[in-house]
Amino acid sequence: MVTIGGTHLTIADIAAVAGGAKVQLSGDEKVRERVHRSRRIVQDALSNGQQIYGVTTLFGGMAGHRVSGELLSTLQSVALWQHKSTTGPRLPAKDVRATMLLRANSLMKGVSGIRLDVIERYAIFLNADACPHVYQRGSIGASGDLVPLSYIAGAIVGLNPAFKVDLNGEILDSHSALKQLGLRPIILEPKEGLALNNGTAACTAVAALCTRRAFDLAALTLAVHALLAQALLATSQSFHPFIHQQKPHPGQVWTAQEMTRLLEGSRFIRVEVAGVRTNRDGQLIQDRYSLRCLPQYFGPIIDALIRVSEQIEVEANSANDNPLIDPDTGEIYHNGNFLAQYTGIAMDQLRHHVGLMAKHLDVQIALLMSPEFNHGLAPSLAGNVHLGVNVGFKSLQIVGNALMPLISFHGQAIVDRYPTHAEQFNQNVNSQAMNAANLARESLDLMEHYLANALVLAVQAVELRAHASDGSYDATAFLSPATRNLYIAARTAALAPPSADRPLLHDDLDHFIQPMVEGVLAGMDGGGAIHQSLATVYASAAAQASFSAKLMKMHCRRS
Repeated sequence: MVTIGGTHLTIADIAAVAGGAKVQLSGDEKVRERVHRSRRIVQDALSNGQQIYGVTTLFGGMAGHRVSGELLSTLQSVALWQHKSTTGPRLPAKDVRATMLLRANSLMKGVSGIRLDVIERYAIFLNADACPHVYQRGSIGASGDLVPLSYIAGAIVGLNPAFKVDLNGEILDSHSALKQLGLRPIILEPKEGLALNNGTAACTAVAALCTRRAFDLAALTLAVHALLAQALLATSQSFHPFIHQQKPHPGQVWTAQEMTRLLEGSRFIRVEVAGVRTNRDGQLIQDRYSLRCLPQYFGPIIDALIRVSEQIEVEANSANDNPLIDPDTGEIYHNGNFLAQYTGIAMDQLRHHVGLMAKHLDVQIALLMSPEFNHGLAPSLAGNVHLGVNVGFKSLQIVGNALMPLISFHGQAIVDRYPTHAEQFNQNVNSQAMNAANLARESLDLMEHYLANALVLAVQAVELRAHASDGSYDATAFLSPATRNLYIAARTAALAPPSADRPLLHDDLDHFIQPMVEGVLAGMDGGGAIHQSLATVYASAAAQASFSAKLMKMHCRRS
């Protein structure tokens, strides 16, 4: 049960509610009284003839036009009605649920001038798993997410039957949905339409779920790097604490600590510490950059994701509609908190760093596939090289080279694109935050596919390495304890449990590669064995330094 009180929502809370957790409005009388007081201030201001944007005036560039008293309620319906204007792909149900949570949380801060009964509708819809139809397109994140929030608001108040709701396996008009829930349509009062659709809840909800997912994929990426490092016979010296104490960026230090732990006990890793050196038989005395510089490369990604998560959590607990009411002083403030610039920039940054993760894995895979650099493995990780026609996973690397540029392309900023002349030049700057967040979701979809490819290749590589070491393709005994479960889970998801007799792909005609990738992708889902294996991969992380504990406590396990 997640309590909605205007503060303290975490990304974990948002993910939990998106996944179906129940909610309740705060029972704290101080919180509820602020909601009531802000509503009374609006009513008193109207009684005193005070002019309030969007309450006694039209909207945006038409705010100079005054609205007569008998039309004030109608105006709030217009605020929602006019934004039923888009189409295109539906916003996923998890994103809609997270949006309803964030809108209710913002309204519970008690500065929006709306009745508590209206806010309660969000909780009722969430707990009944009633999901309004919302679309991905249409918000520029300037006056907040006007279009998507209007679709939700129109459904929960029953503004018109044209607003649709998914409920109990059916698509219902909003009036039918309300009837099933034992509710009636609400007649909006002055300020309430604006309170419902003027804010950053939609883009920030998508962003919160993307952030949670990005941490999962970062954790999996680092574990895949650990498998690849073992397949490439890397040295552990690159992660020695002395090195990173001399350049103590938090993410770099954490990455080095994690790689040390992930590789500890591996029979493939060259341990080089004081008094112990490994003869590399005329090869490079040190690992190539992509292995040796892993903490320096991956560390900034971790630092950036932490910063993104902090900004998204601040936004998720913000009041971001206009105007805002101070329930303590009675002052009404016209403002710009609805601009979702923090969310937009955070999602641009997230996508950029996801692209960096893919780039790094891509160069590791290139080393792995090339006999010039992979220390004795077959070209393209072919299994049975004696047959004479096997080419191994050559095509899977090509697929990866199609995915990686797409991920990088999605990493381009969108917040800086196209000023805007919307709405009579009133919205003359915008955040593009909804576009940025939707692109982040697509980028993470691509990254998941890329990671599935990488895991298939990692499994084949460690099995070929194990066979070269003692004649058995089962790599379990050779791998570090921290990565064994991930290997077993990925191997099983791709085809079957590890076998001493055959690698994942022995002869090319034995199996299609596609089902292997699809099996791994399914295992990476929140309930899948690969995702669950991360809990064991990072089981001891919470006992490490505070930075590591924060990272894993907040983000390693997805609801």
